[in-house]
Amino acid sequence: MPSCGIVIKGVRSPERLLDETALFLHRVIADLPPAKQQMIETLHGSDEALQGRKVLVVDDDIRNIFALNSLLERHSMQVISATNGEEAIKLLESTDDLSLVLMDVMMPEMDGYETMRQIRSKPQFRRLPIIALTAKAMKGDRERCLEAGASDYVAKPVNTDQLLSLVRTWLHR
Repeated sequence: MPSCGIVIKGVRSPERLLDETALFLHRVIADLPPAKQQMIETLHGSDEALQGRKVLVVDDDIRNIFALNSLLERHSMQVISATNGEEAIKLLESTDDLSLVLMDVMMPEMDGYETMRQIRSKPQFRRLPIIALTAKAMKGDRERCLEAGASDYVAKPVNTDQLLSLVRTWLHR
């Protein structure tokens, strides 16, 4: 299944567009002209939008939480985590400076869809970026995630470059 990416117009739009097309077309960065290589290198090397930002990782699998926490902390982000939807909502309500949520879709009891709907029902969280993560990557999943309130969507296993690119995009807004 092809990866879907959205490039939001902004200061880094040319770099993001080049990065997403190179990823989508499986182009080898080393084969690109030097100026294009530099654009992608600048985009990947810039953690400015990530530094010190707080992200909530919601997943019922502790291995996924550990992997995502490790990835985000390497990029100077502060990570808090929840293992279910109810816990995620309580953490959201008690955390002032949360910048982004990574939400697993398939969880027992309250799944990610319901959790996102409840988060979006609260006025203070309507603009909070939520990136949905799902292992089931089936036709219609992306649309279902967006309808439930996700800002964006990534299929598992997570491509870390794509995820970091999306996180940078949503935090750069």
